[in-house]
Amino acid sequence: MKKCLVIALCALVAFALFGCAPKAQPQSKSPTGQESSSKEPVPPVSAPAGNKDVILATTTSTQDSGLLDVLIPLFEQKTGYRVKTVAVGTGQALAMGERGEADVLLVHAPEAEKKVVESGAAINRRLVMHNDFIIVGPKEDPAKIKGSRSTVEAFQKIAQARALFVSRGDDSGTNKKELELWKAAQIEPKGSWYQESGTGMGQTLNIASEKGGYTLTDRATYLALKKNLSLVILLEGDKSLLNVYHVMQVNPEKFPRVNAAGGKAFVDFMVDPETQKVIESFGKDKFGEPLFFPDAGKPDIY
Repeated sequence: MKKCLVIALCALVAFALFGCAPKAQPQSKSPTGQESSSKEPVPPVSAPAGNKDVILATTTSTQDSGLLDVLIPLFEQKTGYRVKTVAVGTGQALAMGERGEADVLLVHAPEAEKKVVESGAAINRRLVMHNDFIIVGPKEDPAKIKGSRSTVEAFQKIAQARALFVSRGDDSGTNKKELELWKAAQIEPKGSWYQESGTGMGQTLNIASEKGGYTLTDRATYLALKKNLSLVILLEGDKSLLNVYHVMQVNPEKFPRVNAAGGKAFVDFMVDPETQKVIESFGKDKFGEPLFFPDAGKPDIY
């Protein structure tokens, strides 16, 4: 009887110990068939809470020049955000902002930018940097624009000579500036001598180079691609050729689904003194001159 009682007590103790023990977590298999833990990997300490993706709509010149290849990794490393860049003409970038399809904009068409801010689609517009536009063309210079007193005079000579001019024709900041200059020259550009590429700055330069035409370009993209082009600078330094860049957030009050924190983080990064120093030195080692000039903190008259 005692023996049976001891056996029964042992069974109860064993059940209490093993029956109440926590069960092993099931293991999931990866696509390769290897077992892995079902727990999610722990995010890095520097990663922000919430949405980590920031959609940047920007002009092609910031990408074609190579500037974004330097700045974006620094931003991602510093903040933990991931940038998804959409490099298009400034007009298209601003339109994305007006539809709430981006979180932050980096563009260079001040008058068009102001309208987007006034509409309530963008906020926190900040001056970032500038460079300049230049007119490039074949070294033979068939329209004889080299030495012109102004950009307006150079455009008039091109039109009078019916020399090939390749326009971006894409509603970009460069295209907006070009049309502004034709208007100042009192010329409506049309005819076989005036061709629209409908592409970004890099491709437009390549087309002008291949066809022996003139074009208006930002200096940074031209210098970045110069070694592969048969184009030379024929007019520069006119005050009408200033090229100014701003950064701004897409307004989260109007578009609640945008990444407001990420957009603000990118704006803050672009005007940060450390970033401005990077912008100031960008291009010096390769081209012997900077491609952009930092302006954050200066009076914004644009």
